[in-house]
Amino acid sequence: MSNFDSITVSAGLIKQVVSQIEALEEREKEILNDKRDIFSEAKAQGLDVATLKQLIKLRKRKKEDIEEQEELLEIYRRALEQ
Repeated sequence: MSNFDSITVSAGLIKQVVSQIEALEEREKEILNDKRDIFSEAKAQGLDVATLKQLIKLRKRKKEDIEEQEELLEIYRRALEQ
């Protein structure tokens, strides 16, 4: 007897879960397209997209973590200059 024989799966539940995931994936695709459009617009207005993305990443982090990373970066830069 396999493990699957003792499992009762509701077809309705499977359809619901799959449908929800597919809807989220579609929304995710739309959001990615919207982000791409915004970055393209920003670039057309003369902004540097890589810098914008870095800024967005930094804004998600704690101030202390950013300061610590900047200190380490400065230490590493100085080490390379020696």
